[in-house]
Amino acid sequence: QVQLVESGGGLVQVGDSLTLSCAVNGRTFSSYVMGWFRQAPGKEREFVAAISWSGGRTYYPDSVKGRFIISRDNAKNTVYLQLNSLKLEDTAVYYCAADRTTLFRTMPENYDYWGQGTQVTVSS
Repeated sequence: QVQLVESGGGLVQVGDSLTLSCAVNGRTFSSYVMGWFRQAPGKEREFVAAISWSGGRTYYPDSVKGRFIISRDNAKNTVYLQLNSLKLEDTAVYYCAADRTTLFRTMPENYDYWGQGTQVTVSS
């Protein structure tokens, strides 16, 4: 069983930066595409970033491109999401997820394993 544990969320102000971490237990972590999603109250879960197994390719939607950076350290079984220039609308619970395929997919139902989420709240 693969387990994902996010950390690093918190209360920040508009324009601040924050780095989220997701620790994964599982010997096959380095073979997964890893993604980050977020979900605000009353809204659907939204894709925000994905990274290939090697870390050599990343993918972002336009809503966060240029502000968020996803990275991974396969030696530490950890994936990161750096959130920069935070806006009020970035407030959400952030989830990391693992996809056993090698595809960059943006729909939550395509991911196989999920963490419990970490809250990010941006205040003015």
